[in-house]
Amino acid sequence: MSTTSYLSDRINSLSESATLKMTKLGRELAAQGINVISLSVGEPDFNTPDHVKEAAKTALDENYTRYTPVPGYPELRKAIVDKLKKENGLDYDISQIVVSTGAKQSLSNVILTLINPGDEVIIPTPYWVSYSEMVVLAEGKSVFIDTDIESNFKITPTQLEAAITPKTKIFMFSSPCNPTGSVYSKAELEALAKVFEKHPNIFIISDEIYEHINFIDKHESIAQFSSIKDRVIIVNGFSKAFAMTGWRLGYIAASKEIAAANDKMQGQTTSGTCSIAQRAGIAAYEGGLESVNKMKEAFARRRQLVYDLLNDIPGVKTNLPEGAFYFFPEISSFFGKKDQDGNIIKNSGDLALYLLNQGHVATVDGNSFGNDNYIRLSYAASDENLKEALRRIKEALAKLA
Repeated sequence: MSTTSYLSDRINSLSESATLKMTKLGRELAAQGINVISLSVGEPDFNTPDHVKEAAKTALDENYTRYTPVPGYPELRKAIVDKLKKENGLDYDISQIVVSTGAKQSLSNVILTLINPGDEVIIPTPYWVSYSEMVVLAEGKSVFIDTDIESNFKITPTQLEAAITPKTKIFMFSSPCNPTGSVYSKAELEALAKVFEKHPNIFIISDEIYEHINFIDKHESIAQFSSIKDRVIIVNGFSKAFAMTGWRLGYIAASKEIAAANDKMQGQTTSGTCSIAQRAGIAAYEGGLESVNKMKEAFARRRQLVYDLLNDIPGVKTNLPEGAFYFFPEISSFFGKKDQDGNIIKNSGDLALYLLNQGHVATVDGNSFGNDNYIRLSYAASDENLKEALRRIKEALAKLA
């Protein structure tokens, strides 16, 4: 009996996470003694701030080791409410906050609580790899709006309007964006909000996990527009800003009805997230942004470094990302070329594997993000590793004929 014959259609329909796959392949090469530089993972290369770690230790000493309320400790939800008011000018009540085991679970909860089979979800491309797969799990249909480097990977109101149908249930996007680093301005968000005003049955999932890694201005949320706020679901968390990826702590801010539905969903799956992580989250939000700003300064320096190095590689076209810690360069000029063994580079997947095997640099193919002419590079790495990785990439690409 083959494996697929007894597994559910649900799991057979899912694709493997491309970012996790490339990380896995890189680790396999490293296990063979090969020096692999990974630019594939979306994870800050900084340690969790000391005051956050101390809060976790204190939580253990104070025996915060029992089940928590499904939507999170009231103190953490209050800290999130205060943060949203202070930093974003948004008014929420703790009944509108649901804390989950990472922003990834938050996204999944929202999609599963809103989507019926056949409902459409509009997703601008490129998009984070798991968006479309979460829609598959919910038996919905993804409708993609394509963007490119010329538009800084941002959609227009005209494109949005054209994608809407009577079956549209959700619009889902990230700003700052993974994988492009693009950031929507207040004016651009307001223009999209005016489209949503004409379509009162559409919900908007606003993934703001990279909020604090923004190099152009203060973060703008589409939830600021009162005409659509009740239909906006903010998804955020602690992983990127506070280097807390392993703590698995995310949340939504939404209408009371949607929050209650997510509470219900989570109550039948994972229940409340880790008690120790939640106590650490309180300390993160109450402790200020000093550590966040220091990390952002380092990312800003690295962004310029990688931008200059990418622009020095013939055949690579890139823009300057406005947020997050990724580049999404256009690399289609290498399609049709051959490697040293005569293998033809047909697409971004072939190129990413070539860079891994020939240059020993792990990247992620653009097709996994919905745009095959690109690859994603994370610059969440040391300056030295970034310089060496870009040197290897340049050298490997020069060998293609």
